[in-house]
Amino acid sequence: MSEPQEFKKLQAKRTELETESRTLKEEQKSLEDNVMILEERIVVEELKNTNKAAKDAISQLEGKKSGLEAKLKQVQQTPEASTPAMETAPEAPAPSEEAPAALEPAEAAPEEFEEDTVTVTAIDDEALVANQEAPGESTKKQQEKKKHRLF
Repeated sequence: MSEPQEFKKLQAKRTELETESRTLKEEQKSLEDNVMILEERIVVEELKNTNKAAKDAISQLEGKKSGLEAKLKQVQQTPEASTPAMETAPEAPAPSEEAPAALEPAEAAPEEFEEDTVTVTAIDDEALVANQEAPGESTKKQQEKKKHRLF
């Protein structure tokens, strides 16, 4: 092969490789951009889910708070008419009534505690459900222990 032909052949090969290199770099950049976009979408969706869980927890707590406020108003109005009856009745509550009876005397304090709970439990919806079920479960466990002691 003559030198000018070989030179032209090498130049053509070089041009072809440079074009391929540019194409590969563009494809790599495009893929990197797509990966970054997908990562951001994932972060956004995770934040949406977290915010939704927090909103749901807040909504549940607000509902519970309004229910407790209504119950407090009802309890505050009722004792005026039947104060002597209320003092004698709760002396010996049944084992299944221990949890509600324990909450009634200090209903004003749980409202303040509920507000603190919003900031703590709004992060994890499962923790909220666990906290709501925990008092009932603990009394059930205590009753089960009592049953086993008898046998």
